[in-house]
Amino acid sequence: MKLEEQLKQRSGNVCELSGATENLVIYDVPPAKGNADTAILITEQCFNQIEKKEELDSRFWESFLPTAMWSEVPAVQVVSWRMLNRFRNESWAADALDMIYLDEDNLAWAEATGDHLGDASTELHKDTNGNILQNGDTVTLIKDLDVKGSTINAKIGTAVRNIRLVHDNVEQIEGKIDGQQIVILTKFVKRQ
Repeated sequence: MKLEEQLKQRSGNVCELSGATENLVIYDVPPAKGNADTAILITEQCFNQIEKKEELDSRFWESFLPTAMWSEVPAVQVVSWRMLNRFRNESWAADALDMIYLDEDNLAWAEATGDHLGDASTELHKDTNGNILQNGDTVTLIKDLDVKGSTINAKIGTAVRNIRLVHDNVEQIEGKIDGQQIVILTKFVKRQ
């Protein structure tokens, strides 16, 4: 039986965190991969917020996380514990963290990524208008830019296709202009 079929059968074809039924995806709970014991079926919204691809919504998580943490599925327990730790400064999450119990193996799994050490703030690459940028997006320059170490002058309105996000700096993206790979500050672009 395929992984997706196993997860749908186990979950009753609903998100194993929120109980929603639409836009379901498989989430391999890091660092483990590839089997029904280490994966869960969740909504795209849950996935994007877990993976820090969109800003966390405390009210969204508060509506189901204190219930989801009681799941008998270890992978759901691990994700619940990690997300509660992201919101640990909020009273609802602190109360839930006081009650949640993970056995030694699951606690070690939950702590393995170090995700619980961070908080609910999510640093995202955003253009000048506050739109979230993703790898592969096309952006337009909003001002003329001189490219350091080159004779290239990138003009306002130039389209930069298939950008890549700079992993360790949310204020920078990479893209090609006139065939040359350059770093561009996100405050000088708008997403198309």
